[in-house]
Amino acid sequence: MPNQIGGLTTQEAQKRLMKYGENLVYKKQKLKPIVFFLKKFTSPLLLMLIVAAVIAFFVGQQTNAIIVLAMVLVSGILDFVNSHKSQKAEDALFQRIITTATVYRNGQKVNLPLKEIVPGDIVYLVPGNVVPADAQVLAADDFFVNQSALTGESFPVEKHASPEIFSQTGALVEQRNRIFMGTNVVTGFATARVLKTGKATEFGVIAEKLKNTKSETEFDRGIKKFSLFIMKITFVLVALVFLVNALLNKGVLDSFIFAIAIAVGLTPELLPVILSVSLSRGSLAMAKKAVVVKNLPAIQNLGTMDVLCTDKTGTLTEDKIVLVKHLNSGGENSERVLVHAYLSSVFHTGVQNPLDSAIKNFRKLNIESYQKIDEIPFDFTRRRQSVVVESRGQRLMITKGAPEDMLKVTAFCRLGEKPVRLDQDLEQKIKEVFNGLSANGFRVLAVAVRELPLEQRVVYENTEEKNMVFEGFMCFLDPAKDSALEAINELEAKGVEVKILTGDNEILTQKICQEIDLPIKGVLIGSQIGHLTDEALKVKAAKTTIFARFSPSQKERIIQILRKSGRVVGYLGDGINDAPALIAADVGISVNNAVDVAKDAADIILLKKSLEVLRAGVIEGRRTFQNTLKYMMMSLSSNFGNMFSMMAASMLLPFLPMLPSQILLNNFIYDTSQVTLPSDQVDNSALNRPPRWRLNFIKRYMVVFGLVSSFFDFVTFAVLFLGFGLAHRHFQTGWFIESLTTQILVIFIIRTRKMPFVQSRPSRALFLSVIVGILVAWLIPFTPLARAFQFVVLPSRVLAVIFGIVIIYLVVVEITKRLFFKQYVDQHKNSD
Repeated sequence: MPNQIGGLTTQEAQKRLMKYGENLVYKKQKLKPIVFFLKKFTSPLLLMLIVAAVIAFFVGQQTNAIIVLAMVLVSGILDFVNSHKSQKAEDALFQRIITTATVYRNGQKVNLPLKEIVPGDIVYLVPGNVVPADAQVLAADDFFVNQSALTGESFPVEKHASPEIFSQTGALVEQRNRIFMGTNVVTGFATARVLKTGKATEFGVIAEKLKNTKSETEFDRGIKKFSLFIMKITFVLVALVFLVNALLNKGVLDSFIFAIAIAVGLTPELLPVILSVSLSRGSLAMAKKAVVVKNLPAIQNLGTMDVLCTDKTGTLTEDKIVLVKHLNSGGENSERVLVHAYLSSVFHTGVQNPLDSAIKNFRKLNIESYQKIDEIPFDFTRRRQSVVVESRGQRLMITKGAPEDMLKVTAFCRLGEKPVRLDQDLEQKIKEVFNGLSANGFRVLAVAVRELPLEQRVVYENTEEKNMVFEGFMCFLDPAKDSALEAINELEAKGVEVKILTGDNEILTQKICQEIDLPIKGVLIGSQIGHLTDEALKVKAAKTTIFARFSPSQKERIIQILRKSGRVVGYLGDGINDAPALIAADVGISVNNAVDVAKDAADIILLKKSLEVLRAGVIEGRRTFQNTLKYMMMSLSSNFGNMFSMMAASMLLPFLPMLPSQILLNNFIYDTSQVTLPSDQVDNSALNRPPRWRLNFIKRYMVVFGLVSSFFDFVTFAVLFLGFGLAHRHFQTGWFIESLTTQILVIFIIRTRKMPFVQSRPSRALFLSVIVGILVAWLIPFTPLARAFQFVVLPSRVLAVIFGIVIIYLVVVEITKRLFFKQYVDQHKNSD
């Protein structure tokens, strides 16, 4: 084993890295390109199409088989190319988020990426760190670890240094000298020797189960419901088509092939590709705006978010904290208070917070005569931190923290040079000074001291923070951010309510809100919610803007209450105390310089802590949602209408309205023309409100627009069969052109609630792909492919009539769309 102080040498660490491998639990296996490509053809839908193609080939339907296989191949290629691009982009993005650990190497403390930790390394741990590997504690000071990721136990467990070998069979909670990968440090400090890394750790043993556990987003649930709905419709229609055509003596095999073609026409097989392209485009667009997505499905949740809970630091303020004043208990300038606070900050070895940095940067003081004896780390229950120092025969405990909590451990107050007993009047005066400072926008820490007896002991407990002398205040300023109000107003205009959840006091928080002119609906203090039931708190939370002096568990409770109220909640936090709320939220948002545990808990990482950056992310999330929804709405309206018409026509006509090969070709051209949908522009009006998944709305949409599509199909049947007397190939060619043209062109109407092209224009890529699809539909009868698909050239007067039907159809759909949204959506705003 390495020297416990110096750690491993670089050379020895490299040898162990080669022997034990990288410290990774989830290491992505790089598949060979051919294997990765073939895996794209393993979805149930594509396998079903491949089986249908094989059957068609062996029963003499070679053309149908080739078309189906071509569709499968194009779908697989699109998915492969997009997945490859997305993976490269994702790898590049994640290089910008690196979690490190403090390790002793070559006798020095260095920060290394977690994957470079090896057995034998000596790691140094402070609050907020995620334990990087399984390790044995060598030295610890008030060291508590949250092991809930492994044990489910929510209370922190204290760990001790112990020379004995830990039990190999004892329960995790009983192994007090051992810490485990994936747990996080709550309070205290420790050095530990790494024993196991990567998949050899306790966390690695259960990694396969953990990596498959993923929270389901609202959009995921909507997709599942949509898919189940489509499957039910497809099964009923296909079964009906097969049975009826078989009973009409049209041949069992022909009826089966025709039914399979109907199923292909009904199924939105391009949906996985559309989803994948939309998410990857959204992720890349957000990355350009300094937003890195860790969990791609979270993009939709960010778009549907309608309430954002955030701390004020760095969002409402500049996050540039400076020390402005150091005052005694009466509010007068005091050098003694500065010295004591400076000693506390210098000898404090835990997580370096901005307040300690501001104290040390204020002025460099001579403290050479002071020696550190011990320290008692900060925690969110006590809300204070202490150091024990000794100088010139005097031993002092210096404590600093939130003024409200500091008063709980003080029994005296310094007036001039002498401490006097703290009575109610004096305590009230201290509170008045504190409230006045908070009202003027200062963030305030209180400082207290206690003289300790000189003795040999070097370890102190937080229970000894008592009978202290209140010295005074340290006053900090974090200027309000000028751009905060504009960003909040823009979020509010987009339907996202902003709530402030903070551990700071309510007076300071209100002052910051007033400085940026943020309206305050209500204020709730952490101590006020303990006696409230969930129902009562639900009412209070809806009417509250500021939640002040909230503990981590109270923040988590508010998030859960808001979610139970039907809200989609985002939480922005970067501290240890934010981890529970980040996990509880629909979408957890953190920043790149956050503590490890916060970054691990988040779905989305902001490279810059700013509400402006977050607003851009919300817009991208909604754009992704809306473009995906367009494809589904179009599939349900025109596809369902045409396939329903085909089913009915096959029962009424003496011949099939369209051959199976023609149906498949129709579907192939149509799907190919829609691949560019994720690039489409989205109307501002569609981005102004958080979108919601409403299956009932989708069902009604399908019925209304499907009936319109079917009506025009039957008009086409009547014109071609009764009007022109066309049969077989001429009829099938005419309806192929009409159905494919209406299916493709209707996207221009469905993609927007506005007037197409006049008030809302599609993206250039979508416009070009649609035009190409239309040209192919009309020109195929004039190409060599016509013979293979049994198309014929139609008379110009028939083509002119078909063109007229298409124009009338588009006009009627536009009118129907306006009536539908006016009579249904506007009357059901609460449910849609």
